[in-house]
This record gives sequence, C-alpha cells and structure tokens, in this order.
Amino acid sequence: MENAGGAGSCSRTGRVPGMSDVLEALAGRAQSVWPMLERWVEQNSFTGAVDNVNAMGELLKAAFRLPGLELSVQPGKGVGDHLLFSTPAWQAHRERGVLLVGHHDTVFPPGTFEGFRADGDLRRGPGVLDMKGGLAVVWASLAALSDAGRLAELPVALVCVGDEEIGSPDSRSFTAEHARGCHAALVFEAGRAADAIITQRKGTAAVKVVAHGKAAHAGNHHADGVNAIWALARFVDQAQGLTDYAAGVTLNVGTISGGTSKNTVPERAECAVDFRFERVDDGPRVLARLQTIAEELGADSGVRFELDGGVRRPPLERTEASAALCQRYAEQARAAGLGHGEHPLLGGGSDANNIAALGVPAIDGLGPRGKGFHTHDEVIEASTLPLKAQALTRFLLAELGA
Repeated sequence: MENAGGAGSCSRTGRVPGMSDVLEALAGRAQSVWPMLERWVEQNSFTGAVDNVNAMGELLKAAFRLPGLELSVQPGKGVGDHLLFSTPAWQAHRERGVLLVGHHDTVFPPGTFEGFRADGDLRRGPGVLDMKGGLAVVWASLAALSDAGRLAELPVALVCVGDEEIGSPDSRSFTAEHARGCHAALVFEAGRAADAIITQRKGTAAVKVVAHGKAAHAGNHHADGVNAIWALARFVDQAQGLTDYAAGVTLNVGTISGGTSKNTVPERAECAVDFRFERVDDGPRVLARLQTIAEELGADSGVRFELDGGVRRPPLERTEASAALCQRYAEQARAAGLGHGEHPLLGGGSDANNIAALGVPAIDGLGPRGKGFHTHDEVIEASTLPLKAQALTRFLLAELGA
C-alpha cells in the first residue's frame, strides 16, 4: 500500500476540532476545487481509452494525496486502473466504516466532446456531472477533514473505478472486496433535481440471442430451408410479452439482424435483448423463461438457439437499513441548505446496485445537482457543489466522529 499522506492531528491547544472547525476548513477549500475540476474535465477519460483513464487516475492520486489517506491500486484488465483511498481507521475498523464510491471513466471518445466552460452558475463539460463533479465533492470534504486533523481517525474510504460506464465488469470484485462488511456506502453519481436522494434502481441484464437455421433457395428449395428470421421473430414476440409493468419488469429487443438476400432462406439471425427488473428474484426468473422459450421454439421449428449474457447489475432495492441511511444523510443535507427528498425508482443502474447486493446499505445521486449526463449538454449547478461537500462532511462527522 502506498502512503498518500501522513496522519492528521488535533489542534495545538489539544482540543479536538469540531464541526465548526471542519466547516471553516471546507470554506477554505472552496475556491481551489474549481481549477482542479477543470483539469479533470479537460482530461479525456473515455472507458475504452485506457491510457486516458489512467491519466485521470494520476490526477486523482495527486489530488487525494492528503494527510490521513493511503492509496491502493488494482491494475485494470483491459480497462483503466481502480483506486482505493482509505484512512488508518478504515483499515482497523471497516465494520464501522463508510465507503464513498465513484468512477473516473466517462462515455465520450476522444475528440467528440471536449473542454470545460463556466456559464454563470453552470459548469459545462464531459463528465462534469457524471461523475467528476461527484469526485470533487468527495475531495473537498476529505481535504477539509484532513486540514482540520480529523480525517485519519474516521473509518472512511473512497473507491474509484475505471470501468463503471460499461457496467463495472473488471472492477466489480475490487469494489466488493472493500465494500463487504462495511457500515454504509454513499455513491456520488449525478445529483438530481431538488437534490433528491436515490434509494432504488432497477437491475439490468442483457442477452444476445442467435438463431441458427438452414439456408435454401427461396424459389427452388423453399421447403428444404429452416428460416432463422421467422423463428427469431417468434422469439422476439414472446420475449417482449414478458414485460410486466406492474411487477417492474421490462424487456426490449433493441437490435435485430439476419439473412443474406431476399431469395435465400436465412440460416442465421440475431437480436439483442435488454431487460430491467426491480426485485432480485426476477433476474434469474426472466433469464430462465427466455431459455425455455428458445428451447420450445427450437423444438417446434428446427432452429437452434444460442443465448449469451445475463444479469449485469442486480437491483438497488430500498430496505429498512437504506431508508434509515437516507434519512440520516437527509438531515445533514437539510442542515447544509440542500433539498432532502427521496427520488422515485430509476431505470438505470450504478455501482450502488452491486454494493447493495452484498447487504451493505447504499444511497446514490450525491454529486452536484445537474442534468444532461451522457449528452453534450452535460452541466452542473456550481453553487450546489460546496453544499454537497458540506452535507457529506456533516454526515461523516455525525455518523463516525467521536
């Protein structure tokens, strides 16, 4: 483990710095966050550009080189590296600890969306909302706690991964290793309107379906062929029919292709299925039903079906523990002058889903308020960033402080 800075200490008077001292330190960090965030946004970190993701990781290593934090790195396999910044107290008492969660990859390939721009209270640029602004919230809070000499004593860690935008396939085990058994997790994805706190997200799954038939001349030997497109069309109809809005299950066949020419019985066709679900049990249930549909159609039509894929992220389900965590955080958000309601169920997933599946209470959407993530209109409301940092700081001291 690499030391990212020495331990903090109490004030020279021997008095343990309190909330007012830490908030004063936070105010002192308020201006330095903006040039740092500008550098982060201007550093392209598209998931597929691994060198760029790691360049962003180097900027984070430099920024979080704070007294009271230590750094651990797991090299990515085909993606950017994954980082853990943790305090000595986290290493000793993870069971009491709060895990802060972020990612430093973005969705914009190099050259497609570049630059950082101030526009009144707005800040614009790739990843400013999703989620470099959220990382800036975490940095401001931890830097203030470090400045006040309180950070090292708090069991807190930040995990920041390089592949979240593609579903965290490589980092999932890394995050789980550090999340398992901790007290709570806070995820700093894009802040929503009115600062609503996310407690529920649907689970996500993806399945590629390939139908293998038998080619034949459509005029001379039609009866000898086995039409893969026809069989796949029947599969699509039944798959779409599994959608159950009341149960929170939706299936969408988003792409389909097949065949070679209109006068050839097609020997191959494929489609891609996306499905979302609210309850953990519905993931394997729907997957099993898709397999059964394929087997039944195969037996009837003579087409051989191949299904590949599965659950990418389990749902983030609202539990008594996560609802209580939301309420405790909301109290500190209110004290910071922010909105503090609970967000309705969201259809998209995040690393909060994977962490909650470990039995760790998790809440999400704690980054700066904004809109337009994954678009060229991505923007944050600058005035909310220091308030979000204050809410986090208040929460950590209230939750973990002596």
